[in-house]
Amino acid sequence: MKAWEEFPLSLRKVLKSFGLSRHTVLKLIELGFVAPVKAHDKAWKFSFQDLVLLRSAHELRTARIPTRQILKALRQLRASMPEDQPLQGMRITSEGDRVTVRFGDTHWEPQTGQLLLDLQITPGESPLRFFPSRSAPHVSEDALDARFAEAEGLEETAPRIAEALYRSILADDPSYAHAYLNLGFMLCESGEFEAAASLYEKGLQFCPDDPLMHFNLAVAREGVADVDGALASYEEALRLQPDLLDAHRNAALLYADTGRKQMAIRHFSAFRRLQAGKHTT
Repeated sequence: MKAWEEFPLSLRKVLKSFGLSRHTVLKLIELGFVAPVKAHDKAWKFSFQDLVLLRSAHELRTARIPTRQILKALRQLRASMPEDQPLQGMRITSEGDRVTVRFGDTHWEPQTGQLLLDLQITPGESPLRFFPSRSAPHVSEDALDARFAEAEGLEETAPRIAEALYRSILADDPSYAHAYLNLGFMLCESGEFEAAASLYEKGLQFCPDDPLMHFNLAVAREGVADVDGALASYEEALRLQPDLLDAHRNAALLYADTGRKQMAIRHFSAFRRLQAGKHTT
């Protein structure tokens, strides 16, 4: 494209400049990634911002990523974002044969929602020794809390972005218990019990005395039919917080299902006692 060309540009010039098919450009308009306006002659007119986003699509095609895969990834990205989420500052690029997205310090794969870490190998070192591509500055507690609040607000409207934010919090502070709890709950809600259990197990390495972490791990283990593991986690949660009502109820039901009547009665009794006390206060 000539530097002296003025904006807005017509669809014909856009197609000529980037070598994209008309179908691809129209799909990107439909998905909301580019927002050209229609002139009086009903022809599309593209702004500079549109051209920046189309350049990303062009770079993906140059990287030999199939058009169908590009559009699928962008469609999933658009679906995971709130309607008012600005696209400025978002960079869509490729990692090998995958479409990935960068937004601020967050880097993720839109098709899976998986957070990606930027790693590089230091020259002259063993190829197994990896270091961050840039030194990670200390992130303040206030900044993490603000990111957590943002993730909570996006759970319903943009779950993949919320998941990426929770994972970025844990990358900066592996002891941030609430991020484990919320992210694990999201995974359980989507039926990913094994992934949730692994997440909670990791969280307990940093937060071993958090009763809710043990309780949620028990729920995740129930999801993968690990009854003994679930009961052990419920018991540990109750050791740390004896008045955890739901843990007594869930443990009682599991013990009853497995024929351990005495343990079931013990936990049902504790559940009723705590429930009665809750109603009288």
